[in-house]
Amino acid sequence: MKTTVIYILLSFCALGFAQEKYVSADKSFESLWYKKAAKQYEEIIAKGDRSQEVLQKVGDAYFFNTDMENAQKWYGELFANYEKALEPTYIFRYIHSLKGIGNYTLAKALMKIHADQLNAKGYNVAQLKENDAKLDALLNKQPEFYITNLSINSKLADFGTAYYGDQIVFASSRDSLRLRTRLYKWNEQPYLNLFIADTTFQGTDLKNSRPLSKNINSRYHEALAVFTKKGDRMYFTRNNYTDKRTKFDEEGFNHLKLYYADKVDDEWGQVTEVPFNSDAYSVGQPALSPDEKQLYFVSDMPGSIGGTDIFVVDILGEDNFSKPKNLGETINTSGREMFPFLTETKLYFASDGHLGLGGLDVFESKIEDSFTEPSNLGKPLNSNKDDFAYIVDEKVRRGYMSSNRDGGVGDDDIYSFERLEAKCEQTVHGTVHRKANELAVANVQVKLFDNNEVLLEETTTDAYGAFWFKSVLTCSESYRISIAKTGFLPTEENFSTSEESGRENNRPLLIEKELNELIVNENGVLKIKIDNIYFDLNKADIRPDAAQELNKIVEVMKEYPKMFIKIEAHTDSRGSDGYNEKLSDRRAKSTGAYIVSQGIDESRIESAIGYGEQQLLNKCANGVRCTNKEHDINRRSEFIIVRLE
Repeated sequence: MKTTVIYILLSFCALGFAQEKYVSADKSFESLWYKKAAKQYEEIIAKGDRSQEVLQKVGDAYFFNTDMENAQKWYGELFANYEKALEPTYIFRYIHSLKGIGNYTLAKALMKIHADQLNAKGYNVAQLKENDAKLDALLNKQPEFYITNLSINSKLADFGTAYYGDQIVFASSRDSLRLRTRLYKWNEQPYLNLFIADTTFQGTDLKNSRPLSKNINSRYHEALAVFTKKGDRMYFTRNNYTDKRTKFDEEGFNHLKLYYADKVDDEWGQVTEVPFNSDAYSVGQPALSPDEKQLYFVSDMPGSIGGTDIFVVDILGEDNFSKPKNLGETINTSGREMFPFLTETKLYFASDGHLGLGGLDVFESKIEDSFTEPSNLGKPLNSNKDDFAYIVDEKVRRGYMSSNRDGGVGDDDIYSFERLEAKCEQTVHGTVHRKANELAVANVQVKLFDNNEVLLEETTTDAYGAFWFKSVLTCSESYRISIAKTGFLPTEENFSTSEESGRENNRPLLIEKELNELIVNENGVLKIKIDNIYFDLNKADIRPDAAQELNKIVEVMKEYPKMFIKIEAHTDSRGSDGYNEKLSDRRAKSTGAYIVSQGIDESRIESAIGYGEQQLLNKCANGVRCTNKEHDINRRSEFIIVRLE
């Protein structure tokens, strides 16, 4: 979306650069005259100054003007020459501009390379990577729209349609009546006015455009109107221009305000501003609920979550309104949400904060007890440029939207669309964590099968244990996911998709680590099994051959850092009961001490106890004649696993 509309979008970006050498260019930038500033910075570059600061400025001038083609060009040069010196903000902007021209492959590669750097500065790379996978699914989504560029479009900005009975009202920079000769410095086009046009067959085109009303159009911007069903009241957006006076905030910015006017004797009467306007912030882009009891609008007022948010007020009477209420984080993001439009069951809006194809995209949210998670309407309605101002007649599944996409007539163009009957499709993603401790497991092989056991796709988990499938799933079908990794037990999960189209199935999966071969299960008790360790006669000292075996215990416990054990030492029945108990206890404690000396925390050995001849494994009790081999069976040290997480 070009700069005229950016202003109407309430996107007020004010980056100040103070450098006396380039006062004129910096002044243009600070005044938000980005098109002029970009040309001035390019002239500086042409004279040989390709410094980091100048390249950042020219990139920003195009970026804030949503000219992503030129933004990625200059950010690309900036990146090539100053990559190691760049703040993550510029890495992110370069990635964003690449997506804006549809170069998703390079954008993803840069995201992967600079993941740690972006994470360190507060960018949620895990979420960004998840969004990349969702983007793949979005790009593969079945098209639902048939789009037509209208013959009414001019070489200047045309956008923002509204239903007005059987006619359409829209905003345009066309200067057909020669009422305005001044150019808006932001984009060097005439200021916007509201125009009205007639619809052709089934609304597929517009014709006979003319200015809406001399009582509404002024020497500044008017755009983005909404009308009551009776057509007796309109709400619209205008610069802060009341009673032929222009007002500015403390920093010299002229914000937008929301106005309304009533129709009297077939002409629009006095223009009145709503009470929640302010000279300090912008309010505009009105939308009415179907019952006309609520007025939705866009603002950057205090309490906004991002650059611009969607708010709502109750209409309490002809000229009374409740306090504005933010629609909340389900709808609003840290980016820009704007251009609301409501039907009986859905809220439509544009956003660059939710997952999109580049620039602004159109989203829909179902109106239930609250707004549902927004869904991107996909290609071809959305593109890698700005797509916005969606209005629709749900009964005939036709409507209008605006875009600055490639192939248009001029700046922003108005398009008509027909929404086709969509296939019911869904996507699936998930995570893999260890069952014992819920730690993420990377590089797990994940496979997706359909209900005929046909392999649809194969992928691996990333460093965060996350996986995403590009495959599009059919609603109300059965699928299977299998996961496998060396050293872990393979597992699988069967699931079925619901009847809800566009749903993102999240499948959190658990995987168990294969037990070390020294870990055995004896009658339901887990033990670490090593060869017998031997002590010298009547001694509890750890001999070198015993140390070799005990080192196996140490290695297993290091492999399982949350393993806790108890040590039991046993003797045969030869010798007195008391002597055997004391000797075995010394040996158990000596064994435990050795394990601790090798780096195992002593808290992980819950007990080390000698039981003497109390727990014989065979008949060789006191007074029973047995061979040496039979007695040896009872001479043992046992390492019983108390806890394994």
